[in-house]
Amino acid sequence: MAKHILIVDDDALLRRSLSLQLEQAGYRASTSASAEDALALAKRDQPDLILLDVGLPGMDGLEALRHFQQDSDVPVIFVTARRRELDTILGLELGADGYITKPFNPDVLLAHIRSVLRRSARQTAVASTPAALSVGDMVIDPAAHTVTIAGEAVDLTAREFALLHTLALEAGRVIPVDDIITRVWGAEFMGEPQVVYVHIRWLREKIEDDPNKPQRIVNVRGVGYKLVPRAE
Repeated sequence: MAKHILIVDDDALLRRSLSLQLEQAGYRASTSASAEDALALAKRDQPDLILLDVGLPGMDGLEALRHFQQDSDVPVIFVTARRRELDTILGLELGADGYITKPFNPDVLLAHIRSVLRRSARQTAVASTPAALSVGDMVIDPAAHTVTIAGEAVDLTAREFALLHTLALEAGRVIPVDDIITRVWGAEFMGEPQVVYVHIRWLREKIEDDPNKPQRIVNVRGVGYKLVPRAE
């Protein structure tokens, strides 16, 4: 299975070019434009490595690293554009697995990624298994990539599963459409809410008794969607 690399950078052009380069090299790439979005995305779809820009808007890369370290042992490579940022990284010794400065040679970055992934694989002999989620009579198992309702298996596409898993992680709470996009599709799909609407429709056709009168995936008009637990 291809290693999953999460790119966290507010530079849209860099995100696109890096995603393409990584996918051409055989990796699976996800993108986030902010640390906050990256933390939410990683909770649903844990990456094998994170490329983390230091100078992010809002929560910066240094603070984001602390959160990532609290949640998992995923390796992090800092990406920095300024010498001052590099000095800060080295001075704080926060425990990142390396850094690279912009602009960088793609071949150098790929070599660095391979090195960090090899080291991480040696350090993590047994990968952690994400726990199954129960939402009423629905059970979502990320490790097995299965969904059952009242014991009956539901056949979902990879994207439908990712969407349902995202809603299940915060069952009962409304998730804004923009947040759903960044967690399921990535930052490059911002401004395209129709992808959410279409997949919600498809998902409802598979898990609702009456897709036209949904009781599991509920729309809160003008805000977003929430997954509501239903008893057997």
